Amino acid sequence: MPDKKRWKDLSPRTRRLIVAAGTAETLLKLAALLDLRRRPAAAVRGSKVKWGTAIVVVNSLGVVPIAYFLYGRRPVDRQRA
Repeated sequence: MPDKKRWKDLSPRTRRLIVAAGTAETLLKLAALLDLRRRPAAAVRGSKVKWGTAIVVVNSLGVVPIAYFLYGRRPVDRQRA
């Protein structure tokens, strides 16, 4: 069985890609959680608690926050705003 690569064994390019991907996922999760917190429950498809849990817990490479932005939010009624 091959040995696992350690951080120091990775090329600088691979390290940068890992850090960039982690940063992007963190920013997506943060943006989704902030939007979820500010949005009224009536403007969210499904439970806010379930969306929040999925966004935080699921290691998704950004899939869950993107799904929230695309499918979890109801359209804003512009006449009220």
